[in-house]
Amino acid sequence: MPSGSRLLRSAFLMPAILMAIIAILVVAPLLRILLSTLTPEGLAAWETVLFSPLSTNLWWRPLLNTMALGFGVSIGCLLLGGFLAWLVILTDVPGRKALGLMATLPYMIPSFAAALAWGTVFRNARLGGSAGFFETSGLAIPDWLAWGLVPTAIVLIAHYYSLAYTIIAAALSSVGADLVEAGQMAGARRPRIFFGIILPVVTPALIAAGSLTFAGAVANFAAPALLGLPVRMQTLSTRLFGMIETGQNERGFVIALLLIAVSAAFLWLSDRIVSGRKAFITVTGKGGRTKRFPLGVWRWPLFGLALVVGLLTTVAPILILAASSLAPQSGALFSNWTLHFWIGEGGGAIAQGQAGIFRNPILLDALWNTIQLGLVVAFTTMLLGLALAYTIVHRRGSLLASVLSQLAFMPLLIPSIAFAAAYIALFGAPIGPMPSLYGTFALLVVAASAHNLPFAVQSGRSVLGQISADLEESARLTGAGLIRRLFAIIFPLAIRGLFAGAILVFVKMVRDLSLVVLLFTATSPVLSMVAYRYAAEGFMQFANAITLIILVVCLAASLIAHSLQNRVQKWKES
Repeated sequence: MPSGSRLLRSAFLMPAILMAIIAILVVAPLLRILLSTLTPEGLAAWETVLFSPLSTNLWWRPLLNTMALGFGVSIGCLLLGGFLAWLVILTDVPGRKALGLMATLPYMIPSFAAALAWGTVFRNARLGGSAGFFETSGLAIPDWLAWGLVPTAIVLIAHYYSLAYTIIAAALSSVGADLVEAGQMAGARRPRIFFGIILPVVTPALIAAGSLTFAGAVANFAAPALLGLPVRMQTLSTRLFGMIETGQNERGFVIALLLIAVSAAFLWLSDRIVSGRKAFITVTGKGGRTKRFPLGVWRWPLFGLALVVGLLTTVAPILILAASSLAPQSGALFSNWTLHFWIGEGGGAIAQGQAGIFRNPILLDALWNTIQLGLVVAFTTMLLGLALAYTIVHRRGSLLASVLSQLAFMPLLIPSIAFAAAYIALFGAPIGPMPSLYGTFALLVVAASAHNLPFAVQSGRSVLGQISADLEESARLTGAGLIRRLFAIIFPLAIRGLFAGAILVFVKMVRDLSLVVLLFTATSPVLSMVAYRYAAEGFMQFANAITLIILVVCLAASLIAHSLQNRVQKWKES
């Protein structure tokens, strides 16, 4: 084979294919949605959304609600997640491992599970229908606590604080004991050590946690839809859904671009703040142990407080959903339990004659579609992520690696529902000989794979970082080609870590609602969307029962992933 042809195959073919794939998955949908708003209809939509008498309801009020929700959730998550991280990492509180595990679980639970649990307990009779547990028990619940911005913020804080905890706890773990002991030897008291040593070191983690929880709250659809839409509290995500749902696509695309701009601008600003700070080196060859502060008489009270937080955000929602799925009236949670909503036959007086979820063919189709979607997306995403990570790592410092890295992480800046709108803009109509993909399972797979790409690439880079380059170099010197090296060396050594990352992608897909809410159709139902539809129609027991199934699948997969990660990274235990 001529040397030029061999060079083409080994050095340029794989990067060229990856660049084309990234362009189709990430760049093309964003360009398409932008071009859709530059047509005469699109330009009219820009004017209507931003400058017409309708702009107050289409843009400014949803923007205000979204910003209030984003900043409120971000501050709440930093306070709650930071408190728990400090308690678990830097104090001698009892049961630190158990508290740390409980603090990580809420993020694995769908946000709409907490929203459904909140509605089951706090819902009042303002909108008609069945009241919640408290009002049924004789306790009047004010409107501001039952519906709107406050309960939405509380639910999202309960969901996202575990993300803040994970990031802050990792940063606190790197604060060496030598730094703290040096401050103590200089006579500094605890407040001085905290604000003068610990806080400056973990500030980048605080900013990262705040920006990610802000972006999550801004992009979240489920909680504002379930707790805000009934009282007409609109956020940008719910307003975007409403525009696409009613066929006003151009206005929806405009709102999607604006939502992307808001989220990306905040993430960019936080990144600039972090990059502009002075760096502190905390991981050296010595001082690797962590200094724990004695709590004295506060050990057990603070343990009790942390335990209550964990129980309220993990165990309580599950118990409430389980009790509600067995109660004929959602307000009477603990009386006259029945299995009708699970296995009951149709035609009776309960639930307007609807059969239980396990006798409903739609539910069974949704369960199969959800598991199939999660598995296919996990496989394709991790395979593509490994290929991208391999190219980026082996071409580190080159223009190609920089471009691939930036494009691969771009979906992280795009809210899920806006990303789905971009895919509708690109694949909602035929493209040449290719038919429209809207409403097909294939569109769900492609959109979900693209949106999860940043997690897959990061996971791939982490796994490749643990494999010595000498192994592949030795194989290359013996004449092994790229494909041979990948399948004989990289895959066998990386498979367990990749499998753990794939399970996390699977969990994200099973519990995700924001991405599928616009791509869902009757021919491709998924569990999260079926649960949302039941809740929107007032059948809370069915919605809660389906949500429990999602919880069981997510928690089981999360435990498997946690176990695999511990096996992969046993060196951390030594």
